[in-house]
Amino acid sequence: MPEFIPYGHQWIDDSDIEEVVKVLKSDWLTQGPKILEFEEKLAEYCGSKYSVVFSSGTSALHGAYLSLGLQKGDEFITSPITFVATANAGLYLGTKPVFTDVEKDTGNIDARKIEEKITKKTKLLVPVHYTGHTVDLEKISEIAKKNKLFVVEDACHALGARYSYQPSAISHQPETKKWIKIGSCQHSDMTVLSFHPVKHITTGEGGAVLTNNKDYYEKLLMFRNHGITKDRSRFTIHDSRLIGDWHYEMQYLGYNYRMTDIQAALGISQLKKLDSFVEKRRAIADFYNRAFKGNPYFDIPVEKDYACSSYHLYPIRLKDNYKDNKQEIFSKLREKGFGVQVHYIPVYWQPYYKELGYKKGLCHVAEDFYQREISIPVYPSMKNEEVRYVIEKVNQVFTELAP
Repeated sequence: MPEFIPYGHQWIDDSDIEEVVKVLKSDWLTQGPKILEFEEKLAEYCGSKYSVVFSSGTSALHGAYLSLGLQKGDEFITSPITFVATANAGLYLGTKPVFTDVEKDTGNIDARKIEEKITKKTKLLVPVHYTGHTVDLEKISEIAKKNKLFVVEDACHALGARYSYQPSAISHQPETKKWIKIGSCQHSDMTVLSFHPVKHITTGEGGAVLTNNKDYYEKLLMFRNHGITKDRSRFTIHDSRLIGDWHYEMQYLGYNYRMTDIQAALGISQLKKLDSFVEKRRAIADFYNRAFKGNPYFDIPVEKDYACSSYHLYPIRLKDNYKDNKQEIFSKLREKGFGVQVHYIPVYWQPYYKELGYKKGLCHVAEDFYQREISIPVYPSMKNEEVRYVIEKVNQVFTELAP
């Protein structure tokens, strides 16, 4: 047994290393052929027309919002149970995040509560597929169409997850349903991914935006490269005496949000293993579900009929008699030699957001969810004995605390 089992960890093997070394020995290190190859394979896997890779999931969110034309004075609706980047990327543009409460069992944005937050300033819905469990995309898409709003899926937790567009109450087996992969953008304008090391595949740091809209695609390409284009069809200068093969135009203020070929090579290699990574995560979650089913201390994750989760996280939710002892439980679990984490402190509780005028009490279910939630280890390279060890020690800690 290792000295410490983290809550999440990348899986890098010799084949990944070999692909990275090939690039290091090549003529291209930054924006070379591996970028386009990774983008094409990512779009093919997810089922979208286009993919643009970025330096991080955060920069990908920033690019998605800007490409939709969000600007100062606009509002967008999202969940408070997410990493701060989901909301921050809107603040970069002067756009106001409006937080909507979540479902008590999944931690996902509650689609039933979205419309009450829509105003004349609302331009965008940003549902977050928390832990890899998909939101109710069909419902959110209906709301967006009714109110003429854009939809950007924050799928930084959900690469490899699937959504059933014909939910069935008869069977919960994925092979008996009709599924679409997250990233196909069938219910959204864009989908954003992250390739941080604890995510489903990694490029070290990195992210991507998937879309089926060519205009958004072209804007995203320019945005990650200082707002510059070399596409002659987009040039505003048409005097042949001034334009040669050297010509480029900066058409708006962009950023250097580029991924390197080194990272893309790693991403291509990792993408080949994605299905097996997700399968292992689901197997670990199933192991936990069977071990913890019906326990008196905490609730285990649910999987709605329309979702096939990719289990980026495995969140347990403390029952009423234990949520006030969260700090003690958290510390005792870590003392047993494995990592636990909390996902997440509601975004608007952060000091910066308090300065913007957000106050506690805004989303009661989300705040209660935070007070109960603890994430326990789940990642593809976990050994069976490590999973059994976590189960044993979790049960031990709660048994010791039981009245």
